[in-house]
Amino acid sequence: MSDKQLATIAVRTGIESDSQHNAVVPPIYLTSTYSFPKLGELPQYDYSRSGNPTRNMLADALSDLEGGASGVVTSCGTAAINLLVSALLSPDDLIIAPHDCYGGTYRLFNTRANKGDFNVLFIDQSDPVALTQALAKKPKIVWVETPSNPLLRVIDVEALCQQAKAVGAQVAVDNTFLSPLLQQPIKLGADFVVHSTTKYINGHSDVVGGVLISKDAEQAENIAWWANCIGATGAPFDAYLTLRGLRTLGARMRMHEENGAEILKYLQTNALVGQIYHPSLPEHPGHDIAARQQKGFGSMLSFELAGTYRQLEVFVEALTLFSLAESLGGTESLIAHPSSMTHRAMSDEAQAEAGIKTSLLRLSVGLEDPQDLINDLEQAFTLAAEAV
Repeated sequence: MSDKQLATIAVRTGIESDSQHNAVVPPIYLTSTYSFPKLGELPQYDYSRSGNPTRNMLADALSDLEGGASGVVTSCGTAAINLLVSALLSPDDLIIAPHDCYGGTYRLFNTRANKGDFNVLFIDQSDPVALTQALAKKPKIVWVETPSNPLLRVIDVEALCQQAKAVGAQVAVDNTFLSPLLQQPIKLGADFVVHSTTKYINGHSDVVGGVLISKDAEQAENIAWWANCIGATGAPFDAYLTLRGLRTLGARMRMHEENGAEILKYLQTNALVGQIYHPSLPEHPGHDIAARQQKGFGSMLSFELAGTYRQLEVFVEALTLFSLAESLGGTESLIAHPSSMTHRAMSDEAQAEAGIKTSLLRLSVGLEDPQDLINDLEQAFTLAAEAV
């Protein structure tokens, strides 16, 4: 593990590593296959599904940032999650997951469980009674998403890891909302960390990717074997672009947070804004935990529109600087309606159980000038207030 600061690791990984032409920025290796030195002698790389210098450089950078032993870069965040359960779970094994997790995660776990690949139990992990009862069932994996998508619920990772280890379970944490610059789950006791690198790590909404990082070297080797076996690894060009995006992660995260704080302050003054979900708010249920285990509160926030559904429609349609789109963490600001977009794979009953209402909107605050973003929100709220 490097003794350098995280922002420095993000910027400098791979710089001046080209020994052939002394390029400052490392080249991209787009080759699908590699020649063998001679018959019977296995080279470091033989086929790009199993290993690629560009992809490995990104994996090493992300592992260093998270404090892990090694990582596997995958074709998307969901592929990283699927890789984890494929490598670790058998039909009789149980995974415990939060009832308010990302809709794609819910869909994956629920569908594979219904197929008989493993068992899944969705619970409110912030409920100590529900968590204790679930852990008594001796799960193989406890899946954690903190802050959660889209309600920004915060789970005490260190405490949960201690409880999970007591029953022999391993803990995997989705760290997408904060990036390793604002939270490092492995240092809090987690065994695995997953990112949709599509989001903050790449940061430009032009690459889909993921990563699964392992704390233990032996476990990392097993994960890498499975990644090659099922073909979960990402493309070299995508890894190259993501590594380019990673180099500005420190600067981007600071600006994301600054802008997010300004938007949050504004939302608290508007009459059409109901409950706001953000860990920086003192009244947020996980505020104290977030302040302890995170290095920042991030720029993702959600709120309920205190009006009719028609007013919500008018508000969203009137926005010009918040694009109505899924995903998050890019330079541009986005707005999503979780119940009909990111979490539409969940049934109405499951959404209600998770607390996802049709009045809920989620913002990914980008890098535009914050006053422009506020002005855009203000004019949209004004039109919504006038709507019948």
